[in-house]
Amino acid sequence: MPDIRPFCMPKWGIEMTEGTLAEWKLEEGSAFSRGQLLCLIETAKITNEVEAEWDGVLARVLVPAGGDAQPVGALLAVLAEPGTSAAEIDAFIAAFRPAEASAAARGGAAPAPAAQAPAPQPPVTKPLLTNRAISPEARKLAEATGLDIEPITGSGRDGRITLQDVQQALRAPAIPALHGTLTVVEEDTKVFASPLARRLAAHHGISLVGVKGSGPRGRIAKADVLALIPAPAAPAGPAPFALVPNPPVVVPFDRVRKVVAQRLTQAKQQIPHFYLRSSARLDELLALRKTANLVLGSKATINDYLVRATALALAQHPDVNVQVHGESVHRFAHADIAIAVASPKGLVTPIVRQADRQPIAAIATATRALIDKAQAGKLAFEDMDGGTFSISNLGMFGVEEFAAIINPPQAAILAVGTAARTPCELPGGGIGFETRLALTLSVDHRAIDGAAGAAFLATLKDLLETPERLFA
Repeated sequence: MPDIRPFCMPKWGIEMTEGTLAEWKLEEGSAFSRGQLLCLIETAKITNEVEAEWDGVLARVLVPAGGDAQPVGALLAVLAEPGTSAAEIDAFIAAFRPAEASAAARGGAAPAPAAQAPAPQPPVTKPLLTNRAISPEARKLAEATGLDIEPITGSGRDGRITLQDVQQALRAPAIPALHGTLTVVEEDTKVFASPLARRLAAHHGISLVGVKGSGPRGRIAKADVLALIPAPAAPAGPAPFALVPNPPVVVPFDRVRKVVAQRLTQAKQQIPHFYLRSSARLDELLALRKTANLVLGSKATINDYLVRATALALAQHPDVNVQVHGESVHRFAHADIAIAVASPKGLVTPIVRQADRQPIAAIATATRALIDKAQAGKLAFEDMDGGTFSISNLGMFGVEEFAAIINPPQAAILAVGTAARTPCELPGGGIGFETRLALTLSVDHRAIDGAAGAAFLATLKDLLETPERLFA
């Protein structure tokens, strides 16, 4: 009997219910060896690399890459030893999927998934038929707006129409056409008029026949012709601004964004947040950081010092270093700090483990490695599982102050704003400037009281303002 094994959707963590097969690293029928990368599987927040546990062949792929999410335990592929026949693979799948086997025995296909409502179709644009040289982006805009490109003079190489040419043509106000021409009335020699009156009449297309002159002996003068010229129309206002179509680009939530939206909505609705705000003077920390980085040979950032200070403050206030599970509170001896990182897959929170026991240089190394993995989309489940406290730092974007949403089951999160120069009173009198950092603590009132949160924030502020204690 050949060795045939199912490859099913794995389960990483208690909360995982489904995953998406992002990429197969092998073609169907390819042989692999133990430890070789088989595929990439996306869960709610991470992409895991799945390695082979034995030598074999990827005999049958049942779920293609990039398809719909599959529940935990779903059959994704069949692995077998070399030489296994297709009939043996079919028999194995039939035994693993009895419902599909019975459908195949009846000569029919497996039950089809429920029909889904058709997705809204984007507006149909008329294709642009032309032999003119035109850039792809210019063609798209011309097709979307229905613009006739024939009158456009291309400004690109060899007369190629560029995107700017099409945009300029859409912005150009319409020039009203001139209707009619000036009619010159044939001069009547029997009319008694001054030469200037005749020129004015000819210019404005006015016949002087029958006009009664006001000059000597009834001569038609300049004033008589001017009286016949209609008053000029009021100058037209500026041409109306030419609007172009502005359809939305519909971008549905991906799997990560859906999970983030669900978790944050649930957290904001079910967790009774309250907020404590403070600020810390950073001048001593900034000066010490320059010297410490030279001495330690590290590139620790202000955020690394924040992680260290927060961890030490949590060690002194264990009633803040907690998780909430139902109606029970879980307390921890050490601080596992989750740092919020913006990644291509959305907001992720990798964890610096036991930051209260690690020196600044080690925290800097660990943080840099986690950020690199997050931005490359290679965070593993163990990089994000757990966490007793979170830090969200938006100071590098110039954000002065904000309040973050708690990441359950944690009971608190620290929001860090920008370090700004502010005026202060000098010890000997007078006005000077100092660098202050805005801090906002979001707290779950079910587990942490206001006094406990305030005491923790006061300790954190004291550690940041006396940074030599961070090296104790």
